[in-house]
Amino acid sequence: MKSPLHYQLSEYDCGPTTLLNAISFLFEREEIPPEIIRNIMLYSLDCYGSDGSSGKSGTSCMAMMFLCNWLQGFGKTGKLSVSGNYLTGKSVYIGSDSAINDALCRGGVAVIRLYYDMDHYVLLTGVEDKKIRMFDPYFQTEPFEQKDILLTQEQPFEYNRIVPFLYFNRQSQELYALGKTEEREAVLLFNEKTKLTADKTIEYFI
Repeated sequence: MKSPLHYQLSEYDCGPTTLLNAISFLFEREEIPPEIIRNIMLYSLDCYGSDGSSGKSGTSCMAMMFLCNWLQGFGKTGKLSVSGNYLTGKSVYIGSDSAINDALCRGGVAVIRLYYDMDHYVLLTGVEDKKIRMFDPYFQTEPFEQKDILLTQEQPFEYNRIVPFLYFNRQSQELYALGKTEEREAVLLFNEKTKLTADKTIEYFI
């Protein structure tokens, strides 16, 4: 049984919430071992606020890279069929030839850092008609001023936003922009048992 994706509990825990949502999206609840939950929570929220308070600047890129590598290694133990790939810089963009779009078309997910008033982690779960299916862990009920961004609560297991490609690749600090190329990062995750490959499908690209 799959569990609905969930929202962050505070202003700071978008990182671990989104990683846990990625695992929840990819795997049945009964498959997920407690080590996954324990280690995601243990190694995230590692940044200190301006007043020295632990966790008040959220989760660092280094923690995301570590957790991606740990999940990749955990998958090799045979305890869960998870695999991961950490992307940075110019390889992090949205487009028909990007590694992110490829992952989404093959049943994987992408945890990406973008701008939402501040640096923020969200989960990308699919592609449709030059738009990205996204689960943003920051709970919101009011529609966006940007009328082409769809806010929905109708797909709790998959997404709560549908965002056009054009928002992501901007280098500015605007809603859902990936920001400066050199500062971008993404974690691609797959369930190896359900991952589509060239052998399993003839055409999975956009």
